[in-house]
Amino acid sequence: MKITLFILIGLTFCQPITRADDWPGWFGPQRDGVWREKGILKSFPEDGPKVLWRTKIHRGYAGPAVASGKVFIMDRKIPDLSATPANPFARGQIPGNERLACIDAETGKLIWEKTYDCPYTISYAAGPRTTPLIENNRVYSLGAEGNLICSQTADGKEIWSADLNEMTGSKTPTWGFSAAPMIHGELLICLAAGDGSVALALDKMTGKEKWRALSAKEPGYAPPVIITHGGKKLLIIWHPEAANALDPETGELIWRVPWKLRFGLSVSTPQLVGDILYFSSFYNGSMALELQDEGPPEILWRTEKESEKRTEHLHGIMNTAVIADGYLYGACSYGEFRCLELKSGKRIWESLAPVGLKRPTRWGTVFVTPHEERYFLFSENGELAIAGLSPEGYRETSRAKIIEPNGLDMRQRKIVWSHPAYAMRSCFVRNDTELIRVSLAEQ
Repeated sequence: MKITLFILIGLTFCQPITRADDWPGWFGPQRDGVWREKGILKSFPEDGPKVLWRTKIHRGYAGPAVASGKVFIMDRKIPDLSATPANPFARGQIPGNERLACIDAETGKLIWEKTYDCPYTISYAAGPRTTPLIENNRVYSLGAEGNLICSQTADGKEIWSADLNEMTGSKTPTWGFSAAPMIHGELLICLAAGDGSVALALDKMTGKEKWRALSAKEPGYAPPVIITHGGKKLLIIWHPEAANALDPETGELIWRVPWKLRFGLSVSTPQLVGDILYFSSFYNGSMALELQDEGPPEILWRTEKESEKRTEHLHGIMNTAVIADGYLYGACSYGEFRCLELKSGKRIWESLAPVGLKRPTRWGTVFVTPHEERYFLFSENGELAIAGLSPEGYRETSRAKIIEPNGLDMRQRKIVWSHPAYAMRSCFVRNDTELIRVSLAEQ
């Protein structure tokens, strides 16, 4: 099966040089969410995949990154849990710190850690949101309150740092800085905030500002992506007021398609397949743009009804759908895993099985990662499944619980909302108390 997922990127130009078995940042070495390692098992042993090690960590949503035999993870320690609001949506001054930890990928032992004081003003204040990003001997970390730090991978020594709120004269978004920065050539491109600075490009070696662009009341949470169309590279910045294409070298606006979203919820990663650029949001549903040789794209189809319950297409939030052979697959607003036809938005089938739910559940989430002819699905209940996805339906091969869903920030149910890293023939995944490595090597 031919898998086309996320974005077509000029890899040698945009991405770090990494080993074949690394997962050096958000969605892996090619920033497309595909796991390409060989020698991976086809089904789980009867007693489930083997946990190679466990190491204690603190709270957070940020997924792990794996590079050159090291795991990098961000978390947060709160000295007094009673200071956490009973209502997770509440905002205030919540004391605590953020930490970047470097862990030996073979043993699970801590190599170094860097901690800094960081009171939170955000909703869902459990911890950092963004996966660290590694290039060569540098690791970039972005905290929930906008603390952007470039450190040495060897010992954590700071190379440079920046405060995104201070740089842009803005305030932290409601749910914190959540969009994973990306490297493009000599630039580190971030989603920031403020008037004229929603997109911010810095020199990756020094932190010096190179350009800033776009204004919006809220920046949203979707990571920046670079696509190639018509022989040109376009930087796609999707904020809650519009989908925007910029020149990645200068920040110049090339085109803009207005799309007003409720509650600032642009979260999932925009995906280009052929000439179709696809977006999905929680309340507003989906939008598919057809890119043109000249001028702005045309709206191929878009969800008209704004609703989280009476949904027509795909209303994703934490998860980003995968696209294969003209069909897209992903979890909707209440965990209804759906298959849609990409060109039309027509729903083909729906099932709760991939998410592991018995009934529709608000924000029900599963992270889907393609591997060769099948998919690994990590659900919010801590289960990992191996399955096939096609227009004919969902075909599960194996399922096992690998980690406890113990998210302390969700009052309605126990969850784990962190995307795994797949590297070294293993799955690296965290919850609010531990980071584990699970072997997925073929025996």
